[in-house]
Amino acid sequence: MKFDKYHISDEIKKNLELMGFKRPTNIQFKSIPSILKGEDVLAIAQTGTGKTAAFAIPLIDMIHREKSSSRSYGIKCIVMVPTHELAMQIGEVFEKLARHTKVKTFALYGGVEQDPQIKKLRGGIDVLIATPGRMFDLISQGHVDLSRIRTLVLDEADHMLDLGFIDDIKDVKRKLTNKHQTLFFSATINKEIKKLAFSQVKSSAIRIQVAPEDPVSKNVSHFVMFVEMDDKRFFLERFIKDNPGSKIIVFVRTGVRAERVAKAMERVNIDTVSIHRGKNQDERSEVMKKFKEGRCRIMIATDISARGIDVPDVDYVINYDLPDKPEMYVHRVGRTGRGINLGQAISFCSKEEKGLLGDIQQFINKDIEVIKLYKKDYDSIVKSSAEALSLQEMIAEHEQWEANRKKKKKRKKKSSKR
Repeated sequence: MKFDKYHISDEIKKNLELMGFKRPTNIQFKSIPSILKGEDVLAIAQTGTGKTAAFAIPLIDMIHREKSSSRSYGIKCIVMVPTHELAMQIGEVFEKLARHTKVKTFALYGGVEQDPQIKKLRGGIDVLIATPGRMFDLISQGHVDLSRIRTLVLDEADHMLDLGFIDDIKDVKRKLTNKHQTLFFSATINKEIKKLAFSQVKSSAIRIQVAPEDPVSKNVSHFVMFVEMDDKRFFLERFIKDNPGSKIIVFVRTGVRAERVAKAMERVNIDTVSIHRGKNQDERSEVMKKFKEGRCRIMIATDISARGIDVPDVDYVINYDLPDKPEMYVHRVGRTGRGINLGQAISFCSKEEKGLLGDIQQFINKDIEVIKLYKKDYDSIVKSSAEALSLQEMIAEHEQWEANRKKKKKRKKKSSKR
């Protein structure tokens, strides 16, 4: 069934058409009717399958219809998310779907000044997308009123609970005086987290699990290359230079690693941006904007960007470091092959990481195809890249020496005039 046949407002149908959404995805088809009925939903589906729209469409429609028939004030829905980036991403989706409707949406997160956020809240908000920290700050200050909340959404629910936000979730639910609907959405969920999730929804909750035997999208092809830890930068350089114009996300384990890899690429004239928790919110927002707009096509990221971030047309995901938790592999590779697009995920696996590779393959229920590297080819890549790197360092040293020489010459000239 196409969206134009759904019993949702014409404004939303028009927005969906402008966004290129004609038919619902599997998770949308299964979730939207239950949400419109006011039922609790616990939904697990592969990343890139349209989970945000699965709850945004019916929620916006319900609030729009209510506001069209009567005066209605206050926040009616809270979408709780684990990271700033995810709050911004979901906020963008809600904003696009709510155009020309009576629904006002706002993304609230920390790391930025709160006064403009308070001013926005005073203007009247129907849907609040928020990270727990900033939301509780503004609740305690009296700027966020939960008395009219009818729907609580937990997106990337497993990560919310895994990070220890269960107490925050319980605190929010205690503050909700009205009967409310609870929606859990995630790409992965383990048995322990599932128990916690079930404890927060009604026993009659609708449980939706799309393709549980295959947690990764069929649109993504998976490959692994066995590369020594110290040689990974050479293979990354070669891969980027062999795929000019491609949009690539490179995942590393830590912020320090992200900066080191960025510097290594800079030395061989490859332009990159990096994103990690060591950067402030304005810097992170600028990096995401630059990457999304294609002003820089290579982004080096920690797992802060592995969940929920929807960047158009990412051609490749490279796991420069394998993730410590196998479920993070699913979230990382989900940045490519989104919707109807195809994508590739390539992992660099060192000797020390072979155990992690085994865990990942067991988690996704498939063997990852190995790209065989013969010693001759391996040595050639390392040698040629190493020589280029050495040349770049020599050029940089020469340029620095030349700059210092000119400075000294200027100082001598000034002193002689005195």
